[in-house]
Amino acid sequence: MCETDVTTSTKEEILVINPGSTSTKMGLFSGEEGVNTGIVRHAAATLRSYQSVWGQFHFRMQEARLWARAHAYRPVAVVSMGGLLKPVSGGTYTVNDRMLEDARANIQGEHASNLGCAMASTLALEYGCKAFVVDPVSVDEFEPLARYTGHPLFHRKSLSHSLNIHAAAHKAARELKKHVAQSSFIVAHLGGGISVAPVRGGRIVDVNDAASDGPFSPERTGGLPLQQFITLCFSGAYSEQQVRSLVMGAGGLTAYLGSNNAMEVERRIEAGEETAREVYEAMAYQVAKEIGGMSTVLAGKVDAVVITGGLATSTLLVNWIGERVKFIAPIFVYPGEYELEALALGALRVLRGEEQPKEYT
Repeated sequence: MCETDVTTSTKEEILVINPGSTSTKMGLFSGEEGVNTGIVRHAAATLRSYQSVWGQFHFRMQEARLWARAHAYRPVAVVSMGGLLKPVSGGTYTVNDRMLEDARANIQGEHASNLGCAMASTLALEYGCKAFVVDPVSVDEFEPLARYTGHPLFHRKSLSHSLNIHAAAHKAARELKKHVAQSSFIVAHLGGGISVAPVRGGRIVDVNDAASDGPFSPERTGGLPLQQFITLCFSGAYSEQQVRSLVMGAGGLTAYLGSNNAMEVERRIEAGEETAREVYEAMAYQVAKEIGGMSTVLAGKVDAVVITGGLATSTLLVNWIGERVKFIAPIFVYPGEYELEALALGALRVLRGEEQPKEYT
């Protein structure tokens, strides 16, 4: 099912694709202006019928192609969310064969965002234009101390909602009339996964790994008690794949309440369901605790706490978080995601010669 807001444009166009867990967001931009946006929603039963994310590729590709044919005319570039690739610096990357190989290999984990570069490449080939990704999930701007765990066999990885985190930091800097290079923020992206990042000088200098650490979210467990988790892994009751699904996909609100839909959870709270209220507030509690912890990375010198992402539309959740973190800094709330806009602007900077496209190696 496609939800769309449509106008038409005769100017040069940038086609934007952002594949997510249960939908593919599409956008058409003319310069900085978004002239068409749409959400192609995928039925959960249909997605479950495929054995892997890459098994969904042709289905998702056809859905995206139909949207593009209906709304895009002569795109000069197709740009997509980058996936869990090798660690890279922030910026706009030309899609190349090495990137496609690493994405298909799920080199840092399996997620729908891995499909993005291949979807962009396929459509760009059909339109005869360029394909890019901007600020992949694997953007790594960590400082050395942020990489330590507690054992040299393990190290902390920079995997986050980097595109929206960067976009929200730039938006907050503009609101404060500061250059992002002279600013310090804590940005909490609240969505299907939750990333909380200290952003200093426009760089994500630390962040929880939303796939295995930090607060629980609508469908992920976040950090778990390690000793209990080890016992579960060796209990023989779960296969490796089942354990991975438990942590990412079947955890969080889904595990506690049987739903990853925050709106449904809020309806249950309004109907007086105390368990739903306690679980939902516990998620807010964990987000606030993560924000507090990340403020120490910036030594308490925080210009603003920025809350963004799909769940930032929840006044109840945002208020719970705000009550616990308002002592740190002013709170800016940017509901929804700015990822389509950020993707288009990243491609536009390259097309205008304002920055050079980076090569993925």
